[in-house]
Amino acid sequence: MIIHDSRDLAVSTADADLVAGLEKAHELFLTYSGDPIGEIEEVLDGAPDFVMGHIFKAALLTQAMETRIYGDMVNALERAEALASRANERERMHIRAIRAWADGDFHRAVDLWDDVLVHYPRDLLALQLAHLSDVLLGDTTNQRDRVARILHAWDESVPGYGYVLGLYAFGLEENRDFAMAEECGRRAVALNPADAYAVHAVAHVMESQGRQSGGINWMRSREGDWAYGNFANHLWWHLSLYHLDLGQTDRVLDVYDTCLRSTDQSGDRYEELDAAALLWRLNLLGIDVGDRWKTLADKWESSATDTLYAFNDVHAMMTFVADGRWEVADRVLHAHERYTSAANDANSAMTRTVGEPFCRALKAFAKEEYGAAVETLLPIRYRTRYLGGSHAQRDIIGLTLLEAALRDGRHELALALASERTALKPTSPQNWRFAARAHRGLGDHRRAAEAEARAVALHG
Repeated sequence: MIIHDSRDLAVSTADADLVAGLEKAHELFLTYSGDPIGEIEEVLDGAPDFVMGHIFKAALLTQAMETRIYGDMVNALERAEALASRANERERMHIRAIRAWADGDFHRAVDLWDDVLVHYPRDLLALQLAHLSDVLLGDTTNQRDRVARILHAWDESVPGYGYVLGLYAFGLEENRDFAMAEECGRRAVALNPADAYAVHAVAHVMESQGRQSGGINWMRSREGDWAYGNFANHLWWHLSLYHLDLGQTDRVLDVYDTCLRSTDQSGDRYEELDAAALLWRLNLLGIDVGDRWKTLADKWESSATDTLYAFNDVHAMMTFVADGRWEVADRVLHAHERYTSAANDANSAMTRTVGEPFCRALKAFAKEEYGAAVETLLPIRYRTRYLGGSHAQRDIIGLTLLEAALRDGRHELALALASERTALKPTSPQNWRFAARAHRGLGDHRRAAEAEARAVALHG
């Protein structure tokens, strides 16, 4: 027997309470709140043969991208595989997708989830997993178009429609369709204020457009909806970017210390990614962050050689080189060398293309070998999407390159890079300060003063 869920998808069970428990757990995953794994485990404790429960648990854990979580994901997947004969075709498609992911074939997994969506366009779990995987893999186009392909099956009468709009808003923003992205994001938040991902999509729009004051007001006005959820760290990071662009480093450090800094050594990589990314941006601006690097590097060191996800590796490397842990940094690079020479999976390609070069550049930068950092980063600057993450997150590569060029005295290159940034985001005080430094290095003090004046005016 089967029960249909709220979006009329068949679930292999005759117990409506199990479907209700599954949907409750998924709602927590969608809102980045509570403990969706604990919720589904409670369901499975009373119904260990509930195949979709095991599928959901394994599927959610694919997104962790942490070695310490990998075994739990595989165990849940194997339980689902053992029950596959009880599953319907949609559920078996999910199992095949998760197996591809567990085997390191991330792109195949996403293709399989996309096939689920072709046949079952209201499968919100498949949509969420495929979209988040697109972000992890840097597939910018499909962050937008994969959602667009299923819109024909959705409207406000379908439960979860707001979440679809939130996903679409982020995909639109990453493809620089800012007006429609903001419209979709705000509509999603209006439908469900607890949709932290939609709040995040609008935050991206404002950061990309250099709307610092508007971004601060947006985040603060919605703070009660997102500040206590599982996505809070990343949204505090977004708030910090507005303050950083305005040169308000005291506020940045206050956010770091009160909202990002943690003494918990259990290791939540999403939290540590945001913390490392923010400290490195401060480091590029020459801001002394005291002992903050040590605490963060202590948390990363145990996973220095994981090589599970290149995006994690580069953020770990930031902490090691900033704290002067050269031996640990070399362990990361040696692990990359062994891994990329032996593996042929999706992450090895990401590591080879961007992750390993960026790690080498970070080490060179920290050792004040700025010329080497420039030469390492220049060839990869147009391939950075293969690292995964968002444009805002990957901008740290461009910022490192520009600062290295300035410190290496390559002012013509620095001016070209700064000009690129001011053209793309002319309302950024930080971009104009980069331009002022480059002009000053070239001896053009008039243009340096003009650029500095632009920065001051924007700050005011």
